[in-house]
Amino acid sequence: MAVTKGDTRRCIVWFGQPAGNERARLTKAGWFIRVAEAGSHGGVGMRNGNTVVALADLRQGDAASIEAMERMMADHPGLPWLSLIAPDMPAQEPSVSRILQASADFFTEPVDLQRLLDSLAQLGGEVPTLEPGDVGITGHSQATRAVTASVRKYAPVELPVLITGETGSGKEVAARALHGLSMRSERPFAAINCGALPPNLVQSELFGHERGAFTGANARRIGHFETAAGGTVFLDEVGDLPMDAQTSLLRFLQEGTLERVGSSQSIKLDVRVLAATHVDLERAVEQGRFREDLYYRLNVLRLHMPALREREDDVVLLAQHFLDAFREQHATHARAFSSAARQAMRHFAWPGNVRELLNRVQRAAVVAEDALITAADLDLADVPHLLEARTSLGSARVAAERDAVINCLRECRFNISECARRLKVSRVTIYRLCKKHRLALDDLR
Repeated sequence: MAVTKGDTRRCIVWFGQPAGNERARLTKAGWFIRVAEAGSHGGVGMRNGNTVVALADLRQGDAASIEAMERMMADHPGLPWLSLIAPDMPAQEPSVSRILQASADFFTEPVDLQRLLDSLAQLGGEVPTLEPGDVGITGHSQATRAVTASVRKYAPVELPVLITGETGSGKEVAARALHGLSMRSERPFAAINCGALPPNLVQSELFGHERGAFTGANARRIGHFETAAGGTVFLDEVGDLPMDAQTSLLRFLQEGTLERVGSSQSIKLDVRVLAATHVDLERAVEQGRFREDLYYRLNVLRLHMPALREREDDVVLLAQHFLDAFREQHATHARAFSSAARQAMRHFAWPGNVRELLNRVQRAAVVAEDALITAADLDLADVPHLLEARTSLGSARVAAERDAVINCLRECRFNISECARRLKVSRVTIYRLCKKHRLALDDLR
């Protein structure tokens, strides 16, 4: 594959031997693969302007090749590295552990190729998102896909949406996505934190007031609803609204009109209302703290934002997204995350959700001394034992799956159809599992 002067490409220097499906998937995604040996004198051979990621494939490596790989990584500390290991490889072995710690991420066999592509894209300066047009919703986990599907479905519909979820889970991001994908996207978007409004000024802040309506009202004031005419109003923490404001909001949702404080004149207004809460509104209704009729008016369409701990597959992707955004505004050595940092992020509970992740990443970008942010930079406990735990768990899962297939085949006298029925999978899946675990049926009989 010739490269003329001035051309650039995305290149993986693969120290080892990629499998056929691995090479095909990565090539299809636009990555050029150059196979190399860790003990060779050719080195990495980087070309100016190219995106280069090195991959240490330890799956077939002996002790000598692993030591040579460690030396190669030490010779190229400024190059982003990924690692592949076999499920039964001892991650606690010093040479292997040092290689994994120096890698931005590592993978066990069978390789999750989508996660590998995401890691390559991040190290290459790209931020993969689900699909174009998601207006800030980043991730590819099942939970995120469900949210994105609902946003796309709800955005064109001129109905209220109640967004629920824990504090910091991204409710305003979802609200902005709903607005951005709607016909109102060119009109104003007003985000209001109802819990931060002074109780005696809520009505005035939301709906405005006339001059002389109360002490200090020296001039007419336009409220947030009128400011967002033709657009969208997002009421965050709507459960904190006092009862009189709830009554005014209900009137607006029912009739599309509002009255400024100190006026009896109704003003017709075209505004879509989105509301969010982290409290249980149903319980608030039962306790008499929230109007039942208003609840039903707001809860026409419902969107639940999952907690970050429910989006484990998105954590590193979001962290890289935040880091790249920070790098655009500030000078920092950091460009990615170490393997231990990634594992720490995946295993952390994130009580503050996405907001906490953002804060930790920005702080880490400031204090990091190297290209890879460490777990310590993130103020997360360094967790090298998680590498061993993950490898051991992966090995146990693979072994359990293999044993289950073998035992079932033997019990069924190697009748593939009967084995598929007992395991509640298709015949194709049985054949795939046999191929995955290198099970030769003739040898098992």
